[in-house]
Amino acid sequence: MQDCVFCRIVKGEIPSARIFESNSAIAFLDVAPAAKGHALVIPKKHFETLFDVPEKDLREIIVAVKNVASAVVDAAEADGFNIIQSNGVSAGQVIPHVHFHIIPRKQGDELSFEWGHIELDKEELEALREKVKNRIRKK
Repeated sequence: MQDCVFCRIVKGEIPSARIFESNSAIAFLDVAPAAKGHALVIPKKHFETLFDVPEKDLREIIVAVKNVASAVVDAAEADGFNIIQSNGVSAGQVIPHVHFHIIPRKQGDELSFEWGHIELDKEELEALREKVKNRIRKK
């Protein structure tokens, strides 16, 4: 996609603090980090959402996420980390190119990724369980 900022980073048209590259993915430090060491892992090919990524590519990308997360946590001397991956505007996806945020965390860092909770009665929960279960792709 020509106007995609991440596609332009992949092509080298926009500079980035690249930290990893494989056949299917690249990783770079976020220019507006939530924490020191915040990195992004993206597929080299343009896919808008996770549903669009072929499983072969997704396998390599998630292995890259794991490897980059390990390095980021170590380099940032973090206690833990968040992996955030959003799909669609309603979920907070700002750039329509699949990307995984790796955010190193330290105890007491005051970052918050908490959300509220809704209540479902037993009937609603069972009906939803059935709908989801019946839609899960079988291999």
